[in-house]
Amino acid sequence: MSEQRLRLGLIFNFNPKWTGGIIYLINAIRILNFLEDKDKPKVVVFYNPSLQQYIDEINYPYMELVPHQFPTVYKGFMQSFLKMKNVFVHDLVVVHKLDAVFPMHDYPVKSNLNAKLVSWIADLQHFYYPQFFTKTKILERNARIRFILRNSKDLVVSSHAVKNDFIKFFKMPSSLRVHVYHFVSIIEGLPSMTYEEIRDKYKLEDNYYMISNQFHKHKNHKVVFEAIAQLKKKGVEVCIGITGRFPEQPDSPYMQELHDIINKNDLKQNIKFLGLIPRGDQLLLMKYSKAIIQPSLFEGWSTVIEDAKSLQVPVIAANLDVNIEQLEELGTYFEPHNVEKLVSIMEKYPNRDFSKQIYDSYENRMKQAAYELLSVFK
Repeated sequence: MSEQRLRLGLIFNFNPKWTGGIIYLINAIRILNFLEDKDKPKVVVFYNPSLQQYIDEINYPYMELVPHQFPTVYKGFMQSFLKMKNVFVHDLVVVHKLDAVFPMHDYPVKSNLNAKLVSWIADLQHFYYPQFFTKTKILERNARIRFILRNSKDLVVSSHAVKNDFIKFFKMPSSLRVHVYHFVSIIEGLPSMTYEEIRDKYKLEDNYYMISNQFHKHKNHKVVFEAIAQLKKKGVEVCIGITGRFPEQPDSPYMQELHDIINKNDLKQNIKFLGLIPRGDQLLLMKYSKAIIQPSLFEGWSTVIEDAKSLQVPVIAANLDVNIEQLEELGTYFEPHNVEKLVSIMEKYPNRDFSKQIYDSYENRMKQAAYELLSVFK
């Protein structure tokens, strides 16, 4: 039976700082565990050795791990033009007899391989918030996208909102198949700590909220901090735990802006910066929280919201199209710059009923996602 399995190559080559991309691909492998055994593909993971620690977390029965040094983007493009083959993956497909490869970020030339080379683009954020990118990065992102649209036959996007953005900003080739795959979060091996134990470990008050985002300006922590300040003035004390990697630069203007709000309004006991903590602890904190707040100005398909759905935790989210697509009528929404609306939501927000199932069952969601993903590669 094993000879008949689809042979799927997965490219695990991300910037180690981009936790969203890393989690995305780890889950893309783990989700295959929810397929019937007869449908499970053989997965060959080509990984950048700098990501070894994440590779060690993956458990899948039909998996081969291959460390691989990928060419840099510029060198890979130049060699591909000269050799008229995609040097990022061509030899990997031939040597390992692959039927499909995912996710393709670099597609400099068309492929004459029989394998299905599936591209992936997370979002088009730079069109909406160009101020968050350097001019060089915007040029690079647009160039990569245009090469994918020119040369690829299959493109995965994470939401219908992103698909609509592509139609809005680009002329889409009729030959390109665009697959909307809704990423889901797999929750495994949570720490065996009680609510009191995990709360005590991170010094959080009872009925705390959570934000789990990196500290980029478009993640919009500011609106939540200002809402907490207004609530405090009304005599309503709110505690919020915030996880995420801190900016590398010690004088980050965004972090200074957040600390100014805290200092001006005496919020040190209300807002707890927890930093980059073990994912198991992060998920357990989310599981026990009153609600997860997702205030971003822009999202592709929010890992945090998918974590919440897998953990059956309510979400208060900015009213972005993609968030509404993700949560539908089960989310509580506010305009991301409307502090007063968020204040009114948090002031009246009910305490958790931990026995309540908010979303579809975990098993149903995982199995459906597994077969949706498999269909992309066939």
